[in-house]
Amino acid sequence: MLYPILILTGIGILCGALVIIVSRFLPKEPESLKKAEAINENLPGVNCGACGYPGCFSYAQALSEDKKVFYSNTCATVLQDEKMLSGLKELLDLKIDKKSLNMKAVVSCSGNCENLGTYTGVSSCKAATKILSGFKRCPYSCLGLGDCIEACPQNAIYIDINSNIAVVDPVKCNGCGLCVSQCPRNVIKLIPANSKVVFLCNYQDLRDIPGREKCASGCTRCRKCVKVCPSGAITWNKDKSVPEFDYEKCTNCMECVAACPQKIIREFPGTNKKAPSNLSP
Repeated sequence: MLYPILILTGIGILCGALVIIVSRFLPKEPESLKKAEAINENLPGVNCGACGYPGCFSYAQALSEDKKVFYSNTCATVLQDEKMLSGLKELLDLKIDKKSLNMKAVVSCSGNCENLGTYTGVSSCKAATKILSGFKRCPYSCLGLGDCIEACPQNAIYIDINSNIAVVDPVKCNGCGLCVSQCPRNVIKLIPANSKVVFLCNYQDLRDIPGREKCASGCTRCRKCVKVCPSGAITWNKDKSVPEFDYEKCTNCMECVAACPQKIIREFPGTNKKAPSNLSP
């Protein structure tokens, strides 16, 4: 019995010695990896991909190499969490203007577009779009089948029963942008959270698609909004034949809201008011 015990003890001592020797000669953990691990501790860990990276650690690695990544690929969850935000500020020496980075999602469609027929397929905007570009007359309208609802981690999107389109609750929305990537018609846009004006038409082409056209409540291309804007924040996009808004120049004077004959330029309630049932005029 003594010999087996001695042999096992010797093997244990030998293995321990080998571990000590190997640990001294193996390369140490890179400083960049240590920094990425520290950054990762100040990230939400949900791996949602909204920042543009496969997961939080991949995002942390990118930040460890270049802190400017935070400005171009902002994590909306971090932006809303003071503890995580303070940690990143300290680690990366960031100067963060929350007002300029904080975004909200808006469904740029006023709804009530005429249906071309009854859709009975899979209840998915992506699936419906593959069949003759959807079942609504406007080929750029919200189909209201809720792909964006499934993507939203904040439960901030619902289907309005009056307009039959998706509506974003600006109080719940944190601007992560996951809904934007899930919309097959590019109807959902991210705008600065402090903006008070939204344009609810998504028609994109100068020439109408045969058999399809803008709905009756869409932009009429009258350009009144461009003419009345005192700050030059609204310009005319000749390629898409729609107005474009520069939110940095916008003073929220509401002149465009009053001038729009279709009432598709509306006041966006923001997060300081009770969430609306719809962005109705």
